[in-house]
Amino acid sequence: MHGNFFASTWGILISLITYLYFSYSLYVIAQKSGHSDNAWLAWIPIINAFLMLQIAGEPGWWFILLLIPIVNIVIGVIVWMKIAEVRGKPNWWGVLILIPIVNLIVPGYLAFSD
Repeated sequence: MHGNFFASTWGILISLITYLYFSYSLYVIAQKSGHSDNAWLAWIPIINAFLMLQIAGEPGWWFILLLIPIVNIVIGVIVWMKIAEVRGKPNWWGVLILIPIVNLIVPGYLAFSD
């Protein structure tokens, strides 16, 4: 019974750290891309997708496409590719969002690199 407690505690802690890292990275990307008025949206789960669409220059109705299985993967890659372009990086960085572990590096690279 104690093993399950520690496993779930670590899972929650890792999830929280990942959420904070992603949110802060998106917040910095919004600041650096001229969307500082709405950068606070990065901290609100689900709503932060609207901020990502705004940064990428896509219409808000694309959020509906993010709710459709398989389509959401394609739209997510397109959005991250456009975010990379907005940050002055090659758009292929958006494709890296599909690769596990590497997808943790992409937001930080786009946020904290020059």
